[in-house]
Amino acid sequence: MARFSALGEHAGIWLALGAAASVLAPADERRRWRSATGLVAGAYALNTVIKFAVGRRRPELPDLPPLVRTPTRLTFPSAHATTSFAAARAYSRLGLPAAPLYALAASLAASRVYLGVHYPSDVLAGAALGSAIGVLAPR
Repeated sequence: MARFSALGEHAGIWLALGAAASVLAPADERRRWRSATGLVAGAYALNTVIKFAVGRRRPELPDLPPLVRTPTRLTFPSAHATTSFAAARAYSRLGLPAAPLYALAASLAASRVYLGVHYPSDVLAGAALGSAIGVLAPR
C-alpha cells in the first residue's frame, strides 16, 4: 500500500499523465492538456497553502504508528485527495474515461487513511477541494 500511495506524492502520477498527454495528444488539444496539467499543479500549491494556514497535525494514535513518512506533520486537507480529484475531473473533461480516473483517485486518497497519515475528514475535504478545482479545466 505504501508503494501504491507513493504514486500520488506531490501529484506525481497525475502530473506525469498530464505531461504525457500534453506531448502525445493531437496538436490542437495540447494546449488544453497543458492547462489541465497546470491546474493539477496549482491544486497542489493551493493545498499546501491551506495546509499551512490550517495547521492541523497528523493523527497520532498510541500503539498505531503511521506506516509511511510524510514531508510535513500537517494533514488538512489531504494533498493526495486534492490533486487526485482535481486530475480526475480535469482529465475526464478532456476525454479520458472518468471511471478509471476516479477509481485511482479514490484509491490513492483512501490509502492515506489506511497508512495512518490522514483523518477521513482530511481526505473528504481534499476530494471536495480537488473536485471544485478540476471543474475549471478546459473542455
